[in-house]
Amino acid sequence: MLSTPGRRGILIGGATLAGAAFWQSRRDPALAGESAPLAIELFTSQGCSSCPPADRHLGKLAARPDIVALSFHVDYWDYIGWKDRFATHEMTERQRTYARVLKQRYVYTPEMVVDGAAHEPGVKDAPIDALLAEARQRLPERATPKIVRASDGTLSIALAPFKLTADAPADIMVAVYDRRHSTPVHEGENNGRTLENFNVVRAFDRLAQWDGSTAHWTVPADRFKPDQGVAVLVQQADQGPILGCNKFEPATS
Repeated sequence: MLSTPGRRGILIGGATLAGAAFWQSRRDPALAGESAPLAIELFTSQGCSSCPPADRHLGKLAARPDIVALSFHVDYWDYIGWKDRFATHEMTERQRTYARVLKQRYVYTPEMVVDGAAHEPGVKDAPIDALLAEARQRLPERATPKIVRASDGTLSIALAPFKLTADAPADIMVAVYDRRHSTPVHEGENNGRTLENFNVVRAFDRLAQWDGSTAHWTVPADRFKPDQGVAVLVQQADQGPILGCNKFEPATS
């Protein structure tokens, strides 16, 4: 399980889903085909002078309803002189696992991993658009979670039946993220700049393993702040490709 140090993990209750009423939600309509969200994970650092263009790009992608955009801050640039307050070693380990799975020779920043299957620096639109198109072709039918906030503040997450192609169950991952941060930087490669970061992951946990049958879980209201977003990734075991994803973001004034 991955989680940000100093925070409690996301405690989840799970059960088989009964009844059809759960699936009706004006905030979270049924998504399928080309409208189903794809996942983009940006590995970045406030200590990296090459990262701000990718951070801005992620901000644009985060505004799209068909994209679940997450910013994972890594800690291996902290030694240069500026300690990234959002960076954790757990985020670095997730990137290193991708490097192993995707057969990279090294990790680098900025790096956008698209749907858990391919990567680019993410500073330009065209390469990421091409990877998104490839992801649509790779998996035209997706396991898109339905996310609904109940009157007591809890989030209910549900999945309809889906045929898994791998032998192992899929991992259901939950990310809690801050929508935006503005940070004046006083040391290191970005000294003197004010950095804008979007969808900064503050807690990341494996909710459960999923065998593809109808299921649901709940996230207690005290596991995230009212202004934070919550994303759910359905990921092939051993950090393989993303099979589906979705996000819940509270309305902003």
